[in-house]
Amino acid sequence: MITNFFNNNLNIHNVYLLNLVYTVIFYIILKIIGKIFSYASKKYATDEKKQYIINKRNKSLLSIIFVIAILIIWREEFRDIITLISFISAALTLAIREIIYNYFCGIYIKISKPFKIEDRIKVGEKIGDIININPLSFEILEVCEETNQSTGKIIHIPNTEIFSSDITNYNTAFKYIWDEISVYIDVNSNIDEAKNIFLNIINANDIIKDTPKKMQKEIKNSISNYRIYYNKLTPIIYTKLLENKIVLTARFLIHPKKQRNVESDIYEKLIYDYKKNNIKLV
Repeated sequence: MITNFFNNNLNIHNVYLLNLVYTVIFYIILKIIGKIFSYASKKYATDEKKQYIINKRNKSLLSIIFVIAILIIWREEFRDIITLISFISAALTLAIREIIYNYFCGIYIKISKPFKIEDRIKVGEKIGDIININPLSFEILEVCEETNQSTGKIIHIPNTEIFSSDITNYNTAFKYIWDEISVYIDVNSNIDEAKNIFLNIINANDIIKDTPKKMQKEIKNSISNYRIYYNKLTPIIYTKLLENKIVLTARFLIHPKKQRNVESDIYEKLIYDYKKNNIKLV
């Protein structure tokens, strides 16, 4: 009776209506299954990262199943649909060319992996940590360039940005970067003593202390893919004369997400030594 109503009043063929009903029913079933998977992941996967990965994989799997089901349900009608698409393909391509472009850029991201979840990247002038990658876009949790800490803002970036903007990945080969801190001392100061104090402060930091060994291991793991080598991985102090001041610049390896805390610790200890007159800052 319902099919007759649609057929007589809306000129919808019974076959199309049945296929539409089957499609809706199958979609509802998959949504229910998706909810069950999501509930199960929250219950049995205590780690939030594992929950996220499981949910992403489940969504991808259910999407593939839904597409296959559509192809099966509508297989006989696809001939007419393809014929119709052939007449409007040019206009359709123009209308959704950005979507298509973003989609294929998303495939490129999946295959080449210029970045992955939790990587810190810089896209043009925007810096942040990757928190999600979709077929058409990716999201970063914005990071302030000056402080290297999160602003709490989520930025949605189209996948096409990977070709139209410069991409800097802080974690491609390894997750540590070189950081530098400079201090100015009086030209009449004892340079050797000042350098020793400065270097001892840096080497005393627990995070900096353990980094060279970790970096060495990551270099060994990535040497087959990247021509990267360093002669020195431990902290070093460089000296420079600037007008009537001596500039001491410390260079050391650090994880970008820990950079601000480490710098704060070093500066606090430098101020402490300055107040004890161990080092004369200007």
